[in-house]
Amino acid sequence: MNTRDIEAFIAVVEAGSIVRAADRLHLTQPGLTRRVQSLEALIGVALLDRHAKPLRPTAAGQEVYELGKRVLMATEDLMARASHRAEPVGEMRIGVPPFLSELALSSPVDQLRERFGRLTVRVTAGWSPGIIEQLESGRIDVAAVLLPEYVALPPGLTGRELGRQPMCVVAPRSMTFPEAGVTLRDLATQPWVLNQDGCGMRSALKRALETERLPFDVAVEAFGAELQLSLVARGVGIGVATPAGLARSVHRSALQIVPVRNFDAALIAWLAHAPLPRRLVAPVELLYTALREGWSAASDPAQGDSGVGIA
Repeated sequence: MNTRDIEAFIAVVEAGSIVRAADRLHLTQPGLTRRVQSLEALIGVALLDRHAKPLRPTAAGQEVYELGKRVLMATEDLMARASHRAEPVGEMRIGVPPFLSELALSSPVDQLRERFGRLTVRVTAGWSPGIIEQLESGRIDVAAVLLPEYVALPPGLTGRELGRQPMCVVAPRSMTFPEAGVTLRDLATQPWVLNQDGCGMRSALKRALETERLPFDVAVEAFGAELQLSLVARGVGIGVATPAGLARSVHRSALQIVPVRNFDAALIAWLAHAPLPRRLVAPVELLYTALREGWSAASDPAQGDSGVGIA
């Protein structure tokens, strides 16, 4: 069995396209197709549903995909031991949600490139649920994700906590609230300024409102912490943020934290991965350490200008 045939098939499954897979492996499309056909001929079954758009594996193909990933990981480990390589090579594919991207793309990536010069770092951004799906399917190697504290990582993934961020409800200073605080029911008539579906804070808020059987009225879906806080400050609606993100906002003087007695939610940041090939163990450890340090600084309102604001 030719491991290059397995590699070609895996690339097609992950890319969902012959064209993108060929580009990823720097092959011609006919050359990549021949490799997949060679693997199908060896196994004796069709591995791809060629009528699907994007391409997807058949039931047998999904099994071969999962087994093939293990074969390639074992091959990488064997080659690393045989050649006694001290320095990892190849690709390290990282997934991050939008509001951890600044944290991940600054010092941690710089440290990876400086320490592991022969390792190509590729970063993909997306909402945490989608990033986790890519991690489970093997399209990325490691991910920093933000999840509500009641959401667990799927079985089969290893997660190490990077930190915790409490959530708070924010409103313009022009609104008045009782000193004793309010409940979610008191806010039920207010529209919300939030991110799109997939955002951890939005999910936590929606769950809290549904638990109380209250309406969930999203007035504006706006991408970006500062834009959302700007809209809240201008009276478009109320929103959610982290205390650290609010403290750094240029709009903080026009905003207030609303004391909501029955809303106590938080986000947990994780570094997650499936079983790692030996070549990525040291890079992932460095990434975890760098992200922990960056998270600690970003979560402190008194430090720096960047941080986790609205996620």
